[in-house]
Amino acid sequence: MEVIDLAWWKLGLAALLVLALGVSGHIARLGITRSLLIAAIRTVIQLALIGLVLEALFASSAFYWIALLAVVMLLIAGREVVARQGRRLQGWWAFGIGTGAMFVSSFTITILALTVVIGPDPWYAPQYAIPLLGMMLGNTMTGVSLALDRLNESVWRQRGVIENRLMLGQTWQQALEDIRRDAMRSGMMPSINAMAAAGIVSLPGMMTGQILAGSPPAVAVKYQILVMLIISASTGFGAVMAVSWGGRRLFDDRERLRLDRLVKS
Repeated sequence: MEVIDLAWWKLGLAALLVLALGVSGHIARLGITRSLLIAAIRTVIQLALIGLVLEALFASSAFYWIALLAVVMLLIAGREVVARQGRRLQGWWAFGIGTGAMFVSSFTITILALTVVIGPDPWYAPQYAIPLLGMMLGNTMTGVSLALDRLNESVWRQRGVIENRLMLGQTWQQALEDIRRDAMRSGMMPSINAMAAAGIVSLPGMMTGQILAGSPPAVAVKYQILVMLIISASTGFGAVMAVSWGGRRLFDDRERLRLDRLVKS
């Protein structure tokens, strides 16, 4: 089945709906009109640019260009993790912990899926590697940012409880155990909820895109199952690593709570 191409003016019709929403928000004084319009403009520009980049990348298929794009995606995701935290660690720690957790979880699971499960030739074929890594990073970014934000905010609010536990002889791991557990759970819940609703409440994006592109529904379903499973694994491991590293940074070598290492974004 031939894919129906969309003219840019037809996309403009969809943009009018967002504009109508912005006007409605302005009339209702919701305070989101500017953010909504900026986000919509960024979406169009960023996706149009990445479309041009991917066309050139697919034509080249050189490993170093794919690796370069992957690094750029990782660094941008790391910046977004920092920006989404109400309170964050000082200096490069906020960026380093989030980026490091996403790198280990997303890149490892993406490479595993490419080499063991899908098996394209070469294994870094851009039409598989880039979309897969993009989905891993996008979802892991959300999980890591939620987990770190919950960790830092909970530590700030419960600082008295934590310090009392330390004075009673608990280690920093024991004093922070319930807070870390809650933060990890917070980072994992979006992917768990997405899996629970898939196919019943909603049709996931990748499956819908493949069906619109003409793939048999049975093939699209199998790819979507793969993607949702590895997204959940990547998000979960990323959240666990980020909370573990971030929690350790909140204490010094003498196991004293160091709230001076937290700053409000």
